[in-house]
Amino acid sequence: MQPQLSAQDVRHASAAPGPFGSFVRFVVCGGGVGVLSSGAVPLMALLMPWAAANAVITVASTLLCTELHARFTFGTGRRPGRREHWQSAGSAAAAYVVTCAAVLLLHAVQSSPSVLTAQLVYLGASALAGTGRFLVLRVFVFATGGRGHGAGAITKRPRTSWFASAATPSHALPQTS
Repeated sequence: MQPQLSAQDVRHASAAPGPFGSFVRFVVCGGGVGVLSSGAVPLMALLMPWAAANAVITVASTLLCTELHARFTFGTGRRPGRREHWQSAGSAAAAYVVTCAAVLLLHAVQSSPSVLTAQLVYLGASALAGTGRFLVLRVFVFATGGRGHGAGAITKRPRTSWFASAATPSHALPQTS
C-alpha cells in the first residue's frame, strides 16, 4: 500500500523546475546573494576586522542561499531543516576549498601570475565548484522524487491518465500496491 499524498505534496512536486530551470535559478540566486555579500563585507569591515566581517557575511549568505534554493531553486515547497542547512554549508565549504586550491596551485606553478590570469583561474574554479555544488544540492540535499532520500522526497503518484490526474483531487485517486 502506498502512502497518501496531500494536495500540497502533489502541487510542489509538479511545480519543481527541471534541471535547466533549477540551474538558472541556482545561478541567479547564488550570484545575486554573492554580489550583495561582496558589498556587505566592506561595510561590515567598518565595524569589525575584515576576517570577522567576512565570516559573518559568509554564514548569513549561506543561510539565505539555502532558504532560496529550497523554496525557489529546487521547489521543495518548504523551509529547509537543519540537515539541509548543514549539507548546504558543507557543499559551500567544499567549493571554497576548490577555489583556494586552484589559486594556490596557480601560484605554485607560476610565481607571479598576472591579475587577469589569477582572476581567470579563480572564476574557472568557481564555475567548476558551483556546478558541483548545484549537482550535490539537486541530487542529495533537495532531491524530489520517489527515491525516499533528500529533503523534498515524496512518493510517486499512482499512474492514471492525464485527464484523471488533472481532474481528480489527489486524495480521490486509487491507491496501488
